[in-house]
Order: sequence, then C-alpha cells, then structure tokens
Amino acid sequence: MRETDLLDGFLVRPDPLDPRLSESVAGIDQTGAKTETRVVVERPLTLYLNSREIVTMMTIGDHPEYLALGYLLNQGMLEANAEVTSVDYDPEIDVVVVRTPVETDFEDKLRKKTLTSGCAQGTAFGDLMEVIEGVELPRAELRTSWLYALTHTINSTPSLYLEAGAIHGCVLCKHGRALVYMEDVGRHNAADKIAGYMFKHRVEGGDKIFYTTGRLTSEMVIKTVRMGIPILVSRSGFTAWGVELARKAGLTLIGRARGKRFLALSGAERIVFDQNLAYVEEETMKHRRKGATHDG
Repeated sequence: MRETDLLDGFLVRPDPLDPRLSESVAGIDQTGAKTETRVVVERPLTLYLNSREIVTMMTIGDHPEYLALGYLLNQGMLEANAEVTSVDYDPEIDVVVVRTPVETDFEDKLRKKTLTSGCAQGTAFGDLMEVIEGVELPRAELRTSWLYALTHTINSTPSLYLEAGAIHGCVLCKHGRALVYMEDVGRHNAADKIAGYMFKHRVEGGDKIFYTTGRLTSEMVIKTVRMGIPILVSRSGFTAWGVELARKAGLTLIGRARGKRFLALSGAERIVFDQNLAYVEEETMKHRRKGATHDG
C-alpha cells in the first residue's frame, strides 16, 4: 500500500510494485512452456495485547498497526472508545504490540470463541453475535450512480489482485468515492485493516459504504455492523446466515455487483435508482486479471 496526496482520490491504496508483497516464481503453463508469474508473499505476524500473546496471523505484512488494532476491535477485545497508548511493530521478529493503560480481560471471550468461515485465522467470539441484537444503523442512502462509479474505480485500480491474484480486497467508500483500499490473503484481515484505520483516524462509519471482494458471510456482516457502516457491497455472493444477520441488523446487503448487475437481499429501502443503465458498461476481462480468483 502507499499513502497518496489524494490526486487519485484515495487516502490509501494498494501498491502492487512493492517488492515486499509479491515475488516471481518459475513454472510451466498448460502447453509445457516455461513461464514466470507473480505470487503473493505470506508472512506471520504475532499480535500482543499488552504483555499477552493473542494470535499469530498470516498476512502480506503491510499496515501491521492497522491490522492489529482492527483485529482487537472486531474480536471485542478493544472498544471503539478505548484508549491505546502505543502500537509498536518490530519487523525483525514480525511482532506487533498494542498497549492500553489498563490490562484487558479476554480469557472468557477466548473460551466462547466460534470458528467462522473466514480464511486462515478468521474467528468471531460468541458474544460478538450480540452486536446484531438491538443495533440501529444510520439511515444512509445508496445511489446506484455511486455504486457503479465505485465498482468501476475499484476494478480499474492497480492492485495485488490484478498483479498476482490469490488475495482479497476491502474498500472504505463515501458516496461515489473510494477512500481506503486494503488487501490481504484473507478478507477478514483486509476488513480488520479498514477497522484499524478508522479507529486510529477517528473516522465515523455512518455515511460510509464498505466494499469487499469476498463472500458476504456472517463474519463480514458482523464486522461491518461493528464499524457502524450501514451498507455492505460485494462482487461475490451470499451465505444464508450472512443474509439473516444483515436483515436483523438493518444492514443494506448487496452482492454479485458486476457490470450492470447487482442483487440486494437486505436493506433495499436505502437504494436510490438514479443511474441510467444504458450508460453503464458490462464487466469484461479488461476489468479482471485472467485466471485470478478470490478464493473464499
């Protein structure tokens, strides 16, 4: 990733040319001819909360501070208004330490944890389901002109996905503008980086849209609700539980957003159909790297 000067509209976006994030690997293609391709680099990152080891995550290694904060927030180990005194990352030993003024109690949460369908280390503690009960998300709107502008921008932005595949992206958006674009080997990591960015910079979620390349699962719904974002969009499909939780929370849930098409299974009352579809292009292979897939 790289910080920009807003010249391209992003606050943060992928930097596919960062040599730390991918490497060239030799192989052969379907004809037996020798070839080389770019592959994403995974590396472990061990997270400590104060003096206690929490988890070791597999990640591409960019923005470890945002990932650490977002993980703790989305696992309920930090509250949105929590005070964090420091976040220290040591690249020599791949460790990040989040420090708070007082010790936190997470043993009960660890005992109640429930494995989710997220890639790699994705988990949601049982009491996180309570975030859905009684939540009242902001009454935002989603104009279809914004949705089509966002999907076009995201699909055409240089990224690790377009360079190497085997990776997920999550994007924090406002109206028709993509603001913060994070990638990682698991969609939960990319989502946690967004949450960490919002926490550190005190960004409110009520007027935002959350875009993910991954499936619309219960995990993604819960994380979006925890961030206070009322609209969740994906180019991928849904799980039944994801839809059920979105409806309970009053979250607008839009999937299969490709080209002219999209499908809303929850919160359709927020959608304003202001875009003439005659001026929207169908998605073609020029918008996607051949052979690349978002796995899981």
